[in-house]
Formats: sequence, structure tokens, C-alpha cells
Amino acid sequence: MSNPLYAFPATCEQTLRALARYPTRTAFAWPGGSLSYQGATDLIGRMQSVFMRLGFAPGTRVAFLTANRADSWCAGVAAQLSRLAITWLHPLGSLDDQLFQIEDSEAQMLIVDGITFRDRGGELAAKAQDLKTIFTLGPADYGADLLQVVEDAGSATAKNFAREDDISTLNYTGGTTGKSKGALRYHREYGGFAAAILADFEIPETPRYLTVAPISHVAGTKVLPTLMRGGTVHMLKGFDPEAVFKTIEREKINFTLFVPTMIYVMLDHPALPKTDLSSLELLLYGASAMSPSRLVEGIERIGPVFSQLYGQTECYPVSVLRKADHDPKTPELFLSCGFPIAACQVKILDQDDQEVATGEAGEICVRATHVMAEYWKRPDITAETLKSGWLHTGDIARKDERGYMFILDRKKDMIVSGGFNIFPREVEDVLSQHADVAMVAVVGVPDDKWGEAVTAVVVAREGTTPDADELIGLVKAKKGSAHAPKQIQFVKELPMTGVGKVDKKVLKAGFWTGRDRMVG
Repeated sequence: MSNPLYAFPATCEQTLRALARYPTRTAFAWPGGSLSYQGATDLIGRMQSVFMRLGFAPGTRVAFLTANRADSWCAGVAAQLSRLAITWLHPLGSLDDQLFQIEDSEAQMLIVDGITFRDRGGELAAKAQDLKTIFTLGPADYGADLLQVVEDAGSATAKNFAREDDISTLNYTGGTTGKSKGALRYHREYGGFAAAILADFEIPETPRYLTVAPISHVAGTKVLPTLMRGGTVHMLKGFDPEAVFKTIEREKINFTLFVPTMIYVMLDHPALPKTDLSSLELLLYGASAMSPSRLVEGIERIGPVFSQLYGQTECYPVSVLRKADHDPKTPELFLSCGFPIAACQVKILDQDDQEVATGEAGEICVRATHVMAEYWKRPDITAETLKSGWLHTGDIARKDERGYMFILDRKKDMIVSGGFNIFPREVEDVLSQHADVAMVAVVGVPDDKWGEAVTAVVVAREGTTPDADELIGLVKAKKGSAHAPKQIQFVKELPMTGVGKVDKKVLKAGFWTGRDRMVG
């Protein structure tokens, strides 16, 4: 156990401090409403008084199913102040995924956005066995309306009871290559993330931050840094490109976060050339690699505002590729996931946890105060992932002379073809540079001759008809014949997970049906 003398303050305490500093400013704004810093403090205090009266033991998990809403975010802070732990259900997840998370986390309380998720909340309330308390935000025919309960409870002063060894969050991994796992953090592991973001990400001086991606995931990690700078969090409940364009223009948004697929939609949208995006200072992107040709197009049409983030549920953030690194004159850096942030020690290690030579492939391994404590109820995988005092990310990468990291692929996605180890990302990076390729995913497909055959699944740019032989030839010329796809499939869209990553489990499943072995 760490010494509390050297611990970061709990994030819920940092939040109260930030809100107290700028009482008259607008903390949150959304279509049709807003909430001041003082209003957020008051709402958190009222919610906390309701939660404290329930008498739950410290560390009890509270599951949230919500769209981007200020009141649900405030409820999360109130829960943590009350020594409860929060677990965000993925808003785009299936009923089975959400039920698994409620049951695996042993959540006792569920808080549901009664507007966006009223029906799904009802299904969860009916099927989740061990829930003791259900609140809805807005009236529903199950649970109690938290907003009404809070109104009836009257005012109360928010107070932090959280201790450094209380559970703060139980966040579930995206599950792109296997069953979703719960990454557990006590307050001692969670306290430093906002400071790490403010130190290394180029957050504007007074942020006007637009959240489009779910605040339950990476977009939510920028809310506290925004409030610490006295900014405003503008919330949209989902990705509607026209609403995004109008909000940026009207509210002079200077900072936002998208996954690459959202950026592609915006670049292809007819409203882009007619919209004033000059207020934008920082456009963060992450979750998956972005096509270099589309990145150049984005810089030309939106401006030199792009910055790539890299991290994972187990440790976020890890590295950042800043705006100055996004220079069309040096596009080779576009394939990098950036330079390690100051708050992380990052090394590329081999299978024996020895550092590899510069330029050699190895696994990205991390030490930082904000690394998860463990995988919930999975001691075997925890021991494997945190062995030798390093978080093993599962991402294979190489590092250049300056220390920039280039991800080759997920360890589990490596293809063994004809005795060669091939990382799909290396093939994807070549194909994504072709002007006719909008998106691409590469997987290994069972093959009697090769063991696994490199297979590319391609989404063509609108109005183009890419030639499969030409694409195969491009890879052969750049990477050699072992990496060249044995076949290319053209599809209208790729299966995506809720966090905007290509779902390779789904892609592979179709190819591996009826076989003895399934990769990933």
C-alpha cells in the first residue's frame, strides 16, 4: 500500500476544488440548457446526500448507463465522494455485454439515463439479479427518478469521504480480441490522470471542449482537465456531423476529441467547406490508427490542429503525437503513436522483459502512477499483465532514435504465415496510404498451405473502385511478398466496437467458422 503523504488528491476532490474556483462560469452546456460551476457543486452535494443515506459499504460498485449528460457525470462524482466506485456501461454495448458487466462487477446500484436508455434500462432492471437500488435520470416505469429524489431531499454540501485505498473506478476493456476485463483502480491510481493530461496534451488555456464520443470512455477523461482550467464542457449525445459543425461554429469550440471514423465522415460531408472551424485549436484523435492520406486532407481542410493520443483502459494516457509532429512534410511520423508522456516510464521489452535495441520490435511496457491496480477477479491475467513490475500493454511496437513509438500490432493479432511473423498493422499502414482506400483491416485466415493467409478487408473511398492486384502489388513492393495479402475482400463497412475500433473478433469469426483453431 502506498503512503498517503505522497498520494494525489482523489479526482472527486480535485473536481470540487475546480468547481469552487470558478463559481459563476458555465461548467456544462448542451442543446437547450447549461449548468454553472456553482450549480454543478450544488447538484453533486444533493446527490451525495441521497447516496449516503442508502448505507452502502465503501467500494460498492455503481453502474451507469447514460448518454453525454452533465447530471450523470455529477452523479458519478457524488458516488465517488461517498466512497462508492463507478463502472460505466458502454452506451453502444449489447444487452448481454451490459448485463455481463453489471454481474461481473457485482454492482449494487444502477443509474440509467431515462431519456436515451429508458427501454434498455428496463431490460437491465428486469434481468440483473443482484441490483439493490435503481435510479433513473428522468421518470421511468422502474426505479426512482434521481432528479426528483434530489429535488425532494433539499440542499446539502458536497464533502469528500474517499480514501486513497477505496476503489474509485472499475472500467471494462473494449474486448476487441477477447472477453472484456474489468480494470480496477483505487483512488491512489486514479488521482494523477488529469495532471498527466494537462502536462502533455496541448489543452487550450480556457477550453471550450466538445464531447461527442461517450464521456463513459476516453472523452470523459478530458472533462476534469477542462474544469481545472475554468473551461466549459459542451455536450452532444451522439455523433451527428451537422450538429457537430453547427456547435463548433456557434460556440467557438476550441478543443474536441474524435475517433478516426468520425473525422472521415466530417471530411466527406458537404457542410465542411461552408463551416467556420477557425476557433479549433486542438483536435484529439485516437482509439485506432488514422489513414495518412486522410490525415493530410484533414490538416489541409481543417487546419494544423490534429494530435493523436495513445493509451488503454489499463493505463491512460501513455503517449501523445502533438500538433507539431503532424507535419505533411514528414508524413512518416503520422504512423507513430507518439512520444511517451512525462508521467509514464515506457520501454519496449522482449519476451524476457529485457529492453530491445532501437528499431527492434517488442512489447510496449509502462510504469506510471495511473496504471490500473489489477484486473477485477482475474489474478492469473493480472499476474501475466503486470509481471516484472511493468504493465504489458499487448501492443507490439518499435522505437526510433528520438523515442517516438510505432505500433506494429496487437500481440494477439500477429499472423503466422509460411513461418513468417506478420503484424497486420504493417500491411494496413501500406494499404491505407492508397488514395482509393477509405478503411482497411487485415486478419489471418486459415489456409492449408500457409497456415494463415494474410487477408485484407477493404472499404473503398466513395466513387472509387480499387484494383485488388494493384493493392497486393503495393504491399509487395513496400514490405515484400510474405506480407502481401493472399486475398482482398471489398466491403461497404467494417464491424466496429462501441469505442470506435475495428472489431477483429467479428471479422475473424466469419473466416474461422468450422475450424479447430480460432485466433484472438
